Amino acid sequence: MTDYPHLLSPITLAGVRLRNRSLMGSMHTGLEETGDWGRVAAFYAARAKGGAGLIVTGGMAPNREGGVFPGAAGLFSDTDIANHRRVTDAVHAEGGHIAMQILHAGRYAYGKDCVAPSAIKSPISPFAPRELDEDGIEQQIRDIATAAARAVEAGYDGVEVMGSEGYFLNQFLVTHTNRRADRWGGPYANRMRLPVEVVRRVRAAMGPGAVLVYRISLIDLVPDGSTWEEVVQLAKAVEAAGASVLNTGIGWHEARVPTIATSVPRAGFAHLTARLRPEVGIPVITSNRINTPEVAEGLLATGAADMVSMARPWLADAGFIAKAASGRAAEIAPCIACNQACLDHTFSGKLTSCLVNPRACHETELDYAPAEQAKRVAVVGAGPAGMMTAIVAAGRGHSVVLFDKAAEVGGQLNLAKQVPGKEEFHGLVNWFRAMLRAPGITLRLGQKATAEDLAGFDEVVIATGVSPRDPGIPVEDGATVLSYVDVLKGAAVGRRVAVVGAGGIGFDVAETLVHEGVSPTLVADLWRQEWGVSAPWEDRGGLAPEGPQPLPPAREVHLLQRKAEKPGRHLGKTTGWIHRANLAMKRVRMQGGVNYERITPEGLWISHGPNRDQPELLAVDAVVLCAGQVPEREVSAELERRGIDHHLIGGADVAAELDAKRAIDQAARLAARL
Repeated sequence: MTDYPHLLSPITLAGVRLRNRSLMGSMHTGLEETGDWGRVAAFYAARAKGGAGLIVTGGMAPNREGGVFPGAAGLFSDTDIANHRRVTDAVHAEGGHIAMQILHAGRYAYGKDCVAPSAIKSPISPFAPRELDEDGIEQQIRDIATAAARAVEAGYDGVEVMGSEGYFLNQFLVTHTNRRADRWGGPYANRMRLPVEVVRRVRAAMGPGAVLVYRISLIDLVPDGSTWEEVVQLAKAVEAAGASVLNTGIGWHEARVPTIATSVPRAGFAHLTARLRPEVGIPVITSNRINTPEVAEGLLATGAADMVSMARPWLADAGFIAKAASGRAAEIAPCIACNQACLDHTFSGKLTSCLVNPRACHETELDYAPAEQAKRVAVVGAGPAGMMTAIVAAGRGHSVVLFDKAAEVGGQLNLAKQVPGKEEFHGLVNWFRAMLRAPGITLRLGQKATAEDLAGFDEVVIATGVSPRDPGIPVEDGATVLSYVDVLKGAAVGRRVAVVGAGGIGFDVAETLVHEGVSPTLVADLWRQEWGVSAPWEDRGGLAPEGPQPLPPAREVHLLQRKAEKPGRHLGKTTGWIHRANLAMKRVRMQGGVNYERITPEGLWISHGPNRDQPELLAVDAVVLCAGQVPEREVSAELERRGIDHHLIGGADVAAELDAKRAIDQAARLAARL
């Protein structure tokens, strides 16, 4: 008897029998734009081999103006169809099914030729769209239907029509972006005309035997968004027009509410799918922040949905379902929703990958092939870099001894998991711990490795991490000065705190200090209150009229930095705004351009500008130092003195904001060539 009977049960859509109820949700990886179709095929085939029930590709443009950026991939020629056939053939060879997402970006298209229902510029694009006339709208419909027909010709099992997240079809639905007075605007029956007509024409173009997924926005999270009655009305109309299944979309890209970051509660929006399900006669798919087979199974078992969409978890582990089905769920590398190597890369024009799985989108380049010659490998440091080195090296057939002076594995991940909103790091540490039980790995914990311990190994890898940097601020006797390590380990700090350094660690420490008790990430109702999210059947668009209602901060916190710029400017491209907004809601006082004069028992003396003007006392009980890190190279220096060759990776190589993404990638690539 399987542990996941609902998740692993088959389902039939438009006559296509899927082997289970998992959907690999659409993600724009940038792979199609590389032109290396062998690489594209390898990426999707790995997920099909790993058991995905139905894969949905990244968004393919139906025409040039609808692409998310100039040059975005689509099916415009016979050559494109042949290239996509390589992908579908590879997926089918692994027993999988795949649908192509048709994505028309509308005013979100990052180019001067973008079009929209009305000429209203998006706040996330510098380009003002051109308002379509009647002929222009008809052309967009024809192009979308043509893309669907070409997808079937290329071997896809169907398509997903992207109608949510604030893209083109979604833009027609709400008065926020549709100011038209013709038959495509005004009353809701007119505003929903375009998506319904698109579904009808797509169904006609594909015929009855192809899967037609419609991605419907259940909560817009923007002013003047759809009411729940309108959502249900659209869902029923789309069903009647020929959709096989409804997939859940949550929030527009311009919404000022986080929807998929790690601080969002798991399955935090699944209640919306549960409410829609009885309104329609076709299956519905739930989505957003579902990252374990247990969460997925629970949603299906309670009737919240007919299928579960997970996107980034398939980046983290291509074998997600196969491992769950074979009793190896503990070996599923968890998506921690950090966005660092996926969405941050996408919105920076880089190829997508994954912090916990550097092979994602690099399957043909980063190969963990069996080693030609087994070696004895010593790894010093059981943080992310050291653990990944050990796992990959042992998986290739090497014999690995992993040393760490601490009594447990995890390194500074054990600090990260203490931060409110970063609870997913518990799962990451647990995964590393499970993988380190593999044959070929010996743990030597609570042991500070010496040169004598490391002598005789074929390869030595130093991954000893970092130590906090001392910024050199004068400190008077009686003052309370702590490092970020002390605070994240639970040291007492008082009720008024100054945090020196406003990088990622400074923000994490400030987040920790303003919260006490249960984290909102673990209580969905509390999280929704803090961000001003209401039920869309109560408030249009799901925005509470009173706005965010955060709990009072646990402490008075000052977050300071020397650079004369906005604190948090260099945080993640897609998550930095969340961190800044969260601390602003907690009344954290953020200042840049600060000089640190001295720390006294009364607090922190600061000044401003190159002339050190306006000296003032911040009356605080403690000062927490988050002023960077330095590489921990004591063991490396000892090996150098003795002439013992070794590799230096992770924070021990470059101490930069505890960059786990870089450390894990560097470790995997080193272990792949040992």
